[in-house]
Amino acid sequence: MADSNAQQGPASGASQHHIDRAIRHVSILVVDDEPGMRNYLTRTLEPRCKKVMAAASAEEASQLLDAHHFDLVLLDNVMPGQSGLDWLEEQRRVGLFAEAILMTAYADLETAIHAMRVGASDFVLKPFRSNQILNAVNRCMVQKYLRRENFLLKYELQADSLAARGRLIGTSPGIESVRKTLERVAPMPTPVMFTGASGTGKEIAARTLHAMSDRANAPFVPINCASVSPARLSKDLFGDASQDGLLVHASGGTLFLDEVAELPLPMQAELLRVIEDGRLRPEGSEREMPLNLRFVFATNADLGAAMSAGTFRQDLYHRINVVNIHMPRLRDRVGDIPELAELFMGKFSRQLGVEPLALTEQVLLSLARYDWTGNVRELKNLIERSLILGEFPPEFAGLPDGEDNEPVESLHAVERRHILTVLEACGGNRAEAARRLGVSRKTIDRKCSMWNV
Repeated sequence: MADSNAQQGPASGASQHHIDRAIRHVSILVVDDEPGMRNYLTRTLEPRCKKVMAAASAEEASQLLDAHHFDLVLLDNVMPGQSGLDWLEEQRRVGLFAEAILMTAYADLETAIHAMRVGASDFVLKPFRSNQILNAVNRCMVQKYLRRENFLLKYELQADSLAARGRLIGTSPGIESVRKTLERVAPMPTPVMFTGASGTGKEIAARTLHAMSDRANAPFVPINCASVSPARLSKDLFGDASQDGLLVHASGGTLFLDEVAELPLPMQAELLRVIEDGRLRPEGSEREMPLNLRFVFATNADLGAAMSAGTFRQDLYHRINVVNIHMPRLRDRVGDIPELAELFMGKFSRQLGVEPLALTEQVLLSLARYDWTGNVRELKNLIERSLILGEFPPEFAGLPDGEDNEPVESLHAVERRHILTVLEACGGNRAEAARRLGVSRKTIDRKCSMWNV
């Protein structure tokens, strides 16, 4: 812990702005038995912070903690009845979720060691000036945010979820429909469920939703419920006595639960309670803490069948399936393949340090004809593998010159395949196909007549 009593002049305008920006969303509890000190700290902090409350004793501070959530406690050590450090140690046992800064006139080694042991983040020596306490508050909160960022980055690297970063690509009717729905629900706190086959881009769509929302500057935290053991998943999600879980670290942002059908039943009950109450009671704590989170989910499983089988709770299903966004398969959006292929070709050629392969008309036609059971993920893997080998597989590259008895089709074939695919998905209903494609019914009739369909 740092000693904040070094003589400092008034903070410069730039540094003061930096401090105000760092602490403007912070709620603070001031605990001091001296009325003058309580009033001084309240006047100093109130204009700059989200909320400031004050307690004249340890007992009063405990009552305020039972009723309110605070990000930081400014704590006097020498108080009648119970010292600040003894009170802090007691509160850590029953549930104190705030950072703590000790205020003391006696900076001996024993006090410093005791403060570190019970979890104080810093201490300031009395008497102090306003800029000293503001600097201590700023330093404490910046350290807290850095710890959170480091924790989340480490988690993402371990989970390899950085691979799912990107943007929602395409202008096909299916993707445009997804994009419009995202724009509509982004400003709302409503839970969103992404469904669709594996590889259709559910996490990328979820990240796009987060980026469109007012939480864009807060964390986006992905959790794959199928990738870790139930015991590890519970610790990662809810935390334990030794560390906060991802529910806490994601505060203010978006929590994305992928493969939610794999969530064990006991955790489903806990999650439902957290979503409905907006609060979490960490393991071993007597107090609950509020959570400010947007919950987003994804699955490629049939949750209706899972409910019938008793492996997924019906009440949780109805709570999280408020807005359902279905991600289209790649074979239903073949018009987006050229743009996706170009994106992956550019990305992997830079990463691998090799020249990009030509996306010729024949290659694009072959890509459009392919079934893509693995969807966008399969296309991405094909492009990367082809770059490593220096050529496309024969079924995508076409035959050498002179060996192809069939003429090379133009990209009109891609349009034909796409329209016929949509028409088939609509059960032959041309009016519905025209609506999905964003064209007139006459256009569909004319195309079908041209193709003898």
